[in-house]
Amino acid sequence: MAGASKTFEYAVRDRSGKIVKGRVEANNQAAVANRLREMGLAAVSISEISTSGLNSEITIPGFGGNKISLKDLAVMSRQLATMIDSGLSLLRALAILSEQTESKPLAKVLAQVRSDVEVGVAFSTALGKHPTVFPPLMINMVKAGEVGGFLDETLVSVANNFEAEVKLRGKIKSAMTYPVVVFVVAILATTGMLLFIVPIFAGMFSSLGGTLPLPTRILMFLSQALKITIIPTVIALIVFAVWWGKHKNDRGIRERVDPWKLKVPVFGALFKKIAISRFTRNFGTMIHAGVPLLQALEIVGETSGNIVIERAAKAVQESVRRGESLAGPLSQHEVFPPMVVQMMAVGEDTGALDTMLAKVADFYDQEVESTTEQLTSLIEPIMIVVIGAIVGAMVIAMYMPIFGIFSLIE
Repeated sequence: MAGASKTFEYAVRDRSGKIVKGRVEANNQAAVANRLREMGLAAVSISEISTSGLNSEITIPGFGGNKISLKDLAVMSRQLATMIDSGLSLLRALAILSEQTESKPLAKVLAQVRSDVEVGVAFSTALGKHPTVFPPLMINMVKAGEVGGFLDETLVSVANNFEAEVKLRGKIKSAMTYPVVVFVVAILATTGMLLFIVPIFAGMFSSLGGTLPLPTRILMFLSQALKITIIPTVIALIVFAVWWGKHKNDRGIRERVDPWKLKVPVFGALFKKIAISRFTRNFGTMIHAGVPLLQALEIVGETSGNIVIERAAKAVQESVRRGESLAGPLSQHEVFPPMVVQMMAVGEDTGALDTMLAKVADFYDQEVESTTEQLTSLIEPIMIVVIGAIVGAMVIAMYMPIFGIFSLIE
C-alpha cells in the first residue's frame, strides 16, 4: 500500500561520540533521515525491519508470551530513575532499557515510547498511548514529575509502589495456594473413588443379594449420578471459567461480587485489609508525587480492586470538590476503620497526608502478612480433618456390607 508506515532500525552517534540504536516508524528511509537531522543527529545506518515471512515473530496464544508483569514495570521504573539521576538523557535511558530488558514485549513498547519522545511527544503522553501496559497511576505520576521537574524521584516512587504491590500479591497467593490445592486434591480423590472404586464394590454387593446399609446405598447412588453428570459438569465448569475470565471485571458483576468478598467468612477480613492497603499506598504515592487531589482520588478508586472502595473514593471526591474535608465522607463507609479515618484527618490538618497514608499502608501490609500466617495455620488442620472425614465416611460406607457378608452367604 502506498504511503504505508514501515518500521526502520537506525544507528546514530550522540554528542559523546557513542553509537545509539533505535527504532522508528516512517514511510521511507529519507523520512527517517530527515527526522534524525531535525533532532541534530547524524545517521550512521538506517535499515527497514521486515515484519512478514520468516522474520516475523511467532507467538503462541495462551502461553503468556506477550504479558508484561507489574514486576517488569517496577524494575524498569527503578532502572530508568537511576539512569536519569546519573545524568543520562531520557532518550538515551529509554534506548538502553529497550535493549537490556529481559521482557521482549516490554522492549517493543519501550522502543515505541522512545520513538514518540524523539519527535517531541511528552514522556507521559507516550506512555499513555499504551494503556494496557502502563497503569493510569504511573502515567499520571510521570506527568506530575515532568511538570515539577523531579521525574527521577517520581519514578522511584512508582518503583516502590509497584514493588510493594508485587509483594502484596505474593502474600495473597501464599494465603490462597494451600487451601486451593488441598481442595482440588480432595475433589479429585472423591471423584476418583466414586468413579472407579465404588463401582467395584457395587458389583460385589449386587452378586450377594440382600439389603445394603443406607450409607452404602447413598454412596452407590452418588457414584451412578456422577457417571452420568461428570462430562456435562466438566463442560459447564470450562464454559464458566472462560466466561468469568472475560466478564469478571464487568461493572454489573463487580457490583455483586465485590461487597460479598468483604463479608465472606474467614477470607473477608483479609480481602478488606488488602483493599485498604492498596488504596492508601496508591493514594499516598500520588499525593507525594504532586498529582492533583481530585485526579488522584479518581485514579485510586479505580485501582483499588474493589468497587466498595471505589464508591468511597467517589464520595470523598465530591466532598473535596465542594470544599469540604477529605476524611469526613470516609467515616460513612464501614469498609474504612476509625483508625484509618482519624489518621487521614490528622494528615489533612497537618499537611502531611502522604506521610500518614504511607504509615497506614505499611500497617495494613503487616496486617495482611499476619492474617495470611494465621489463616494458613488455621486452614491446614481444618482441611486435613475435612478430607479425612470425607474419605473416611466413604471407606466406612463401602465396608459396612462386608460386616454382614457371612449372613448374606448363609
